Amino acid sequence: MTHLRPSTFAAAVIVATILGGPVLAQQPQPAPTSPPQAAGAATAPDLGLRVELEPKAIELLKAMSDKLSAAKAMTFTAVATYESPDRTGEPLAYTTLSEVTLQRPDKLKVITPGDGPPSEFYYDGKTAMAYEPQAGLVAVAQVPPTIDAMLKSAYDTAAIYFPFTDVIVADPYKDIAGDLKIAFMIGQSRVVGGVATDIVGLVTNDVHMQVWIGTDDKLPRMMRATFAGEPGAYRHLVEFSNWNLNPTIAPDAFASSAAANAKQIEFARPDRVPAAATGK
Repeated sequence: MTHLRPSTFAAAVIVATILGGPVLAQQPQPAPTSPPQAAGAATAPDLGLRVELEPKAIELLKAMSDKLSAAKAMTFTAVATYESPDRTGEPLAYTTLSEVTLQRPDKLKVITPGDGPPSEFYYDGKTAMAYEPQAGLVAVAQVPPTIDAMLKSAYDTAAIYFPFTDVIVADPYKDIAGDLKIAFMIGQSRVVGGVATDIVGLVTNDVHMQVWIGTDDKLPRMMRATFAGEPGAYRHLVEFSNWNLNPTIAPDAFASSAAANAKQIEFARPDRVPAAATGK
């Protein structure tokens, strides 16, 4: 899985506070690289895993990727849950909910009402805006003209990372299969997502993951991961719902007048001291 590390799908929920303020869900995590991989990123040690790829598991992953990449537009809800240690070292669970609207190749909107301070992200093919309504602050940057390239730029510049990144890139399978060592069938579920799903296990040097894929619609319904080398072997989970492929999307969906008129601050990583807000 080459898109981000720790890898992607259920990925470490790095809720980057692009505006430089604290976010409830932002906790110390292994830092992911940006898509496809940030310069200077550490390479996970080779665990000596023998490549074992079950044809049925690969077939399902490709079917899921094909279904997602073929959609010219989509909306869905992603609820991410991840564990982070409390003061005793035992895991606490944190969650975020994101309402996602996408139009290929160059439009994305992510509305995150909680947990933590609400945030909004808009990308219109030229400009990315990261907006925190409660603070009345926005970070704006000129970014590349494709979703994949924008995601890389946003991470490199401001540590902005979405836990559902791999389901919105142009070729999800390419991201998954890049360093895949083991892929196998686990079974079926009729509980997850309220539909029948096939469960696939994936293993790389970085991550051990389960993916629940709709038996009929081939859409991802849930992804669960643990990461090699992460203290505590904490679990990271993303649940997907409300899928709508190829909906009609309003032309003004990928902009916000409130964000455009908010006070601007630097589009930068949250671990940097942000520049003073400037009035418009």
